[in-house]
Amino acid sequence: MKDVTNSLPSVILDHIRAHNTPDPAAFAATFASDALLNDARREWIGVDAISSWAEREIFGDNVRVELVSAYEHHGTYIVRLKNDGDFDKTGLPDPIILTNYFKLSNNKIVELIVILNMTSYPEKPVPGVR
Repeated sequence: MKDVTNSLPSVILDHIRAHNTPDPAAFAATFASDALLNDARREWIGVDAISSWAEREIFGDNVRVELVSAYEHHGTYIVRLKNDGDFDKTGLPDPIILTNYFKLSNNKIVELIVILNMTSYPEKPVPGVR
Protein backbone atom coordinates (compact mmCIF):
# COMPACT_ATOMS: atom_id res chain seq x y z
CA MET A 1 0.00 0.00 0.00
CA LYS A 2 1.14 3.51 -0.77
CA ASP A 3 0.77 6.23 1.90
CA VAL A 4 -1.22 9.10 0.33
CA THR A 5 -2.10 10.92 3.55
CA ASN A 6 -0.60 14.13 2.17
CA SER A 7 -1.57 13.62 -1.46
CA LEU A 8 -5.22 12.56 -1.55
CA PRO A 9 -7.20 13.16 -4.75
CA SER A 10 -9.06 16.47 -4.77
CA VAL A 11 -12.51 14.82 -4.74
CA ILE A 12 -11.73 13.09 -1.43
CA LEU A 13 -10.42 16.35 0.06
CA ASP A 14 -13.59 18.08 -1.21
CA HIS A 15 -15.67 15.32 0.40
CA ILE A 16 -13.94 15.88 3.78
CA ARG A 17 -14.36 19.67 3.51
CA ALA A 18 -18.06 19.38 2.64
CA HIS A 19 -18.52 17.08 5.63
CA ASN A 20 -17.03 19.69 7.96
CA THR A 21 -18.35 22.94 6.47
CA PRO A 22 -21.21 21.64 6.48
CA ASP A 23 -22.22 21.84 2.83
CA PRO A 24 -24.76 19.22 1.67
CA ALA A 25 -24.65 20.38 -1.97
CA ALA A 26 -20.84 20.17 -2.12
CA PHE A 27 -21.01 16.78 -0.38
CA ALA A 28 -23.46 15.45 -3.00
CA ALA A 29 -21.30 16.87 -5.80
CA THR A 30 -18.43 14.56 -4.82
CA PHE A 31 -20.49 11.48 -5.83
CA ALA A 32 -21.25 10.07 -9.28
CA SER A 33 -24.98 9.98 -10.04
CA ASP A 34 -25.09 6.18 -9.67
CA ALA A 35 -22.66 5.89 -6.74
CA LEU A 36 -22.97 3.19 -4.11
CA LEU A 37 -22.52 3.97 -0.40
CA ASN A 38 -22.46 1.34 2.34
CA ASP A 39 -22.38 2.59 5.94
CA ALA A 40 -22.65 0.18 8.86
CA ARG A 41 -23.91 -2.59 6.56
CA ARG A 42 -26.66 -0.36 5.13
CA GLU A 43 -26.63 0.47 1.44
CA TRP A 44 -27.70 3.45 -0.66
CA ILE A 45 -27.44 3.68 -4.44
CA GLY A 46 -27.56 6.96 -6.33
CA VAL A 47 -26.70 10.48 -5.31
CA ASP A 48 -30.30 11.29 -4.26
CA ALA A 49 -30.42 8.36 -1.81
CA ILE A 50 -26.92 9.18 -0.54
CA SER A 51 -27.92 12.83 -0.05
CA SER A 52 -30.98 11.80 1.98
CA TRP A 53 -28.80 9.58 4.17
CA ALA A 54 -26.27 12.39 4.63
CA GLU A 55 -28.96 14.91 5.61
CA ARG A 56 -30.00 12.64 8.49
CA GLU A 57 -26.77 10.98 9.55
CA ILE A 58 -24.03 13.44 8.65
CA PHE A 59 -25.49 16.93 8.66
CA GLY A 60 -28.37 16.15 11.04
CA ASP A 61 -25.92 14.77 13.60
CA ASN A 62 -23.31 17.52 13.03
CA VAL A 63 -20.66 14.93 12.19
CA ARG A 64 -17.16 16.33 11.76
CA VAL A 65 -14.16 14.34 10.60
CA GLU A 66 -10.38 14.64 10.85
CA LEU A 67 -7.97 12.82 8.56
CA VAL A 68 -5.88 10.25 10.43
CA SER A 69 -4.22 8.37 7.56
CA ALA A 70 -4.76 7.42 3.93
CA TYR A 71 -3.41 4.74 1.65
CA GLU A 72 -3.91 3.81 -1.99
CA HIS A 73 -4.14 0.09 -2.73
CA HIS A 74 -4.81 -1.06 -6.31
CA GLY A 75 -7.04 1.93 -7.04
CA THR A 76 -8.91 1.94 -3.74
CA TYR A 77 -8.29 4.79 -1.30
CA ILE A 78 -8.35 3.60 2.31
CA VAL A 79 -8.97 6.72 4.40
CA ARG A 80 -9.16 6.64 8.18
CA LEU A 81 -11.18 9.51 9.64
CA LYS A 82 -11.69 10.44 13.28
CA ASN A 83 -15.44 11.13 13.71
CA ASP A 84 -17.26 13.27 16.23
CA GLY A 85 -20.70 14.84 16.40
CA ASP A 86 -24.09 14.81 18.09
CA PHE A 87 -24.83 11.09 17.72
CA ASP A 88 -25.16 8.26 20.24
CA LYS A 89 -21.64 7.09 21.04
CA THR A 90 -22.74 4.30 23.40
CA GLY A 91 -20.49 1.29 22.92
CA LEU A 92 -18.20 3.05 20.45
CA PRO A 93 -14.45 3.45 20.98
CA ASP A 94 -12.91 6.80 21.88
CA PRO A 95 -11.75 8.13 19.53
CA ILE A 96 -14.14 6.89 16.83
CA ILE A 97 -12.02 6.20 13.77
CA LEU A 98 -13.91 4.91 10.75
CA THR A 99 -12.21 3.48 7.69
CA ASN A 100 -13.61 4.83 4.43
CA TYR A 101 -12.91 2.81 1.28
CA PHE A 102 -13.23 5.10 -1.75
CA LYS A 103 -13.35 4.03 -5.40
CA LEU A 104 -13.13 6.88 -7.89
CA SER A 105 -13.92 7.37 -11.55
CA ASN A 106 -13.70 10.63 -13.52
CA ASN A 107 -12.92 12.59 -10.31
CA LYS A 108 -16.15 11.38 -8.63
CA ILE A 109 -16.79 8.89 -5.86
CA VAL A 110 -18.42 5.82 -7.39
CA GLU A 111 -18.24 3.65 -4.28
CA LEU A 112 -17.78 4.44 -0.60
CA ILE A 113 -17.79 1.81 2.11
CA VAL A 114 -17.57 3.03 5.72
CA ILE A 115 -16.54 0.54 8.41
CA LEU A 116 -15.59 0.64 12.08
CA ASN A 117 -12.60 -1.70 11.92
CA MET A 118 -11.20 -3.32 15.01
CA THR A 119 -7.55 -3.23 13.91
CA SER A 120 -4.73 -1.04 15.07
CA TYR A 121 -4.11 2.23 13.28
CA PRO A 122 -2.56 5.61 14.04
CA GLU A 123 -4.90 7.69 16.16
CA LYS A 124 -3.44 11.17 15.65
CA PRO A 125 -5.24 13.37 13.10
CA VAL A 126 -3.10 14.96 10.42
CA PRO A 127 -2.56 18.68 11.15
CA GLY A 128 -4.22 21.06 8.70
CA VAL A 129 -6.41 18.48 6.92
CA ARG A 130 -10.08 18.79 7.87
